[in-house]
Amino acid sequence: MSEYIVEMHNISKSFPGVQALDGVSFTLKAGEVLGLLGENGAGKSTLMKILSGVYTKDEGTIKVLGQPVEHLTPHSAQRLGIAMINQELNLCDHLSVAQNIFLGREIIRRGRLAEREMNAEAARLLDDFQIDIDPETLVGDLPVSKRQLVEISKALAQNAKILIMDEPTSALTAKEIQNLFAIIKRLKKKGCGIVYISHRLEELQHVVDRIMILRDGKYIIDKPFQETNLDEIISYMVGREITEKYPRVETERGQKIFEVRNLNAGRLVKNVSFSLYEGEILGIAGLMGSGRTETLRAIFGADPKESGQIFIHGEEVAISCPEDAIRAGVVLVPEDRGRDGLCTRLSVRENIGLPNLDHIVNRLTVVNHKREQEITEQAVDSFNIRLASEESLAESLSGGNQQKVVIGKWLARDSKVVMFDEPTRGIDVGSKVEIYQIMNELKQRSIGVVFVSSELPEILGISDRILVMADGRITKELNVQEATQDLILHYATQFEKKLDAAEQIEVG
Repeated sequence: MSEYIVEMHNISKSFPGVQALDGVSFTLKAGEVLGLLGENGAGKSTLMKILSGVYTKDEGTIKVLGQPVEHLTPHSAQRLGIAMINQELNLCDHLSVAQNIFLGREIIRRGRLAEREMNAEAARLLDDFQIDIDPETLVGDLPVSKRQLVEISKALAQNAKILIMDEPTSALTAKEIQNLFAIIKRLKKKGCGIVYISHRLEELQHVVDRIMILRDGKYIIDKPFQETNLDEIISYMVGREITEKYPRVETERGQKIFEVRNLNAGRLVKNVSFSLYEGEILGIAGLMGSGRTETLRAIFGADPKESGQIFIHGEEVAISCPEDAIRAGVVLVPEDRGRDGLCTRLSVRENIGLPNLDHIVNRLTVVNHKREQEITEQAVDSFNIRLASEESLAESLSGGNQQKVVIGKWLARDSKVVMFDEPTRGIDVGSKVEIYQIMNELKQRSIGVVFVSSELPEILGISDRILVMADGRITKELNVQEATQDLILHYATQFEKKLDAAEQIEVG
């Protein structure tokens, strides 16, 4: 009997205009964590979607648990013990957490859904893996990090023998990531084979036994993790040496272009005030739930604000909805690009054209297709968006290229302030550098740049000035020259320290 629980040999897969996989072979052992690495578009997700039955291979052979399999479907893969945690969350927002976990495997008693039993079983599963979510909560009401945990729980509920994790930590807090690593170690001891796909290369040392690298749909290398290092891994992934992970462009700080005064919105935006100047990138740091995302959404008009003023070049602007913000030149690249930033079932051309209809529609409300094509081609060329054609569906693009489409649609118009919420979440190291370079270009063009990130090295590497948030408030403003990770964390935990002090007083 083979030592491998999965064997894939000479797998090829093409889509119109794209050779996604070209003769790739892959193996996985029981009780092993394999890091499957490569840039966006390298073929990692395509290979795993073939294994999980989402895609059909064009060529090659597959064995699962020693048995040849020819026509995998999602149901047959599930019966074989294969489960996949998708990078693009595959959840039904209108259903509860428990209903999502049991979707397709519902518990039926006397011809009816056993809701109480499913809720109880989901609660037991969530508690077992130390995931703090009420199973009866609607998934659509959860933030991105909690939805990611539901996606993980959904896969764990299947008691899989082969578990594929595609960017499982991209939206998780540090504490949630540590909990996930503990779950992985438990599953490994039970003999579960795990494929771990991540662009957060620093995570690999905590969980991965072996790495396999793809580039442009081709196999590059396969070796034990202990026999390599991060610089070598990056070089294999991108085919070149990346000399600077956080390229910084120095410019003189110019005039104040944007100001927020006393902004209040919901329970996580409390009296927030800040200014933004020409020639600078303003980073916003803080723990999950500190109010970073909520602040950007309130400024953009995506969430209602209770009070506060917004000024552009000294003139107050009234923003009560995203349309007001866009008209004023304030735009948002959202945290969840698939849900809030793109219409994934529309083409790249249509996605870029939609928010720019006022620029490409004539007086008779007819779209000027020549103008639409021009702004699409300009965005594709300017941001090096890799795609088969402008008619490619947005959902067919890699994460990095999807992010560039979101940025491209806003910069096709005269935007004055661009706000980025977790702009590099779930994209590879090469595409990250391209996003940083785009931010630097905006900075050089005197366009205001505000960005939120959970990755402190990124905040320190790209920002000129840093705001730290805790409990919906700005607790500190730091120049990048004085900022350190420890100092940021000190001010990011101000609310926790207040709680500790309150508890001590109560005990005393």
